[in-house]
Amino acid sequence: MTMFRFEAAQDDGRLEQGEIEADTARAARTVLRSRGLVPISVAATTTTGDDPARSNTRAALRESELALATRQFASLLGAGLPLEAALTTLTEQTAHEPRHAVFREVRADVMAGHRLADALARHPRSFPPIYCGTVAAGEQAGNFATVLERLAGYLEERQALRARLIAAATYPAIVTVVALGIVLFLMTYVVPQVVQVFEHTRQVLPWPTRALLALSSLLRVAGLPLLLALAGGIWIARRALRRPGPKAAWDRLLLRLPVVGPLVRGIDTARFASTLSMLTEAGVPLLRALAAAEATVSNTVLRQAVSTAVERVREGSSLARALAQSKVFPPVLIRLTDVGEATGELPKMLAHAADNEARAVERRATAAAALLEPMLILVMGAVVLGIVLAVLMPIIEINQLVR
Repeated sequence: MTMFRFEAAQDDGRLEQGEIEADTARAARTVLRSRGLVPISVAATTTTGDDPARSNTRAALRESELALATRQFASLLGAGLPLEAALTTLTEQTAHEPRHAVFREVRADVMAGHRLADALARHPRSFPPIYCGTVAAGEQAGNFATVLERLAGYLEERQALRARLIAAATYPAIVTVVALGIVLFLMTYVVPQVVQVFEHTRQVLPWPTRALLALSSLLRVAGLPLLLALAGGIWIARRALRRPGPKAAWDRLLLRLPVVGPLVRGIDTARFASTLSMLTEAGVPLLRALAAAEATVSNTVLRQAVSTAVERVREGSSLARALAQSKVFPPVLIRLTDVGEATGELPKMLAHAADNEARAVERRATAAAALLEPMLILVMGAVVLGIVLAVLMPIIEINQLVR
């Protein structure tokens, strides 16, 4: 199909401009007349339609941009603007051209008669399936603006949690990189310059000094091959983790680790509970909401537990009992889900569970970062102390011989 830019006159004489999708210019004029418009000019612009490659030419929206656009879209609809007018405003205020093209094409699809959820689904790189499913639920329920408000809040909460986790890990990461850089500088430049003083002496160097020199020579001679081997090992490991077997084994290992395990479990639990809360509050049936929430769980062990819970719910089990039988989710989630089902306030209780898990994840991440910082400093100090002692030991022995 082809995208046509049109100019048409309304019944009261006002001009309307926009884009419409049709097979031919004649078909575009027919669609315009069916809307009560009098076509003035119809000109082809770009090809579009059911070609999935169209979305691949557009830059994907980042999650922060998607959250902001959703909040603005919800505000425009809440102010009483029609859908097409809200999409027009949203398109005009997007400055980045590739992302501007995404909203322009969505607007054109809607004006051509497509549902908004279907128009968004044509850009999977920018609008994930859970986003399109929530929008579809809002269209069916008739509370579109409210659903978009909840969707914007959901995206903002996810973004805020990710930002807090990144902030907690930034300082330890910087300390680690700086420490590795200092150690490599000492081993490849400083140590050879200092220790070469002893090369012309017949003194037998202490074993720490000999070990330091051997390691320094290894890094200078084979440093690049070792770096390439490390990069190759990481690439092979990432490729292997794409396979179901190694991925499942890795995820099971992560859940068993003392510090990492609770963080992984908490992040996935918070994501699952918040997604399920938003979808059920938007009126999505529980089974469909569970299937969509399952897609947001990254750990394969937890995802399999959710899949099993979906089957048990389909067979008539309650959600709390189905989740409890997996024995991998936190007790708080199970308890609040049970209370929500008993009181008829499942979305509210799931939101509480998601908030509790998000706060717990933030506390654990902050505590781990606070513990890791002094540990890194101590390790760095120990390494530097070892290098200094290995360099000073021959000098101390020479002073003793002179005396």
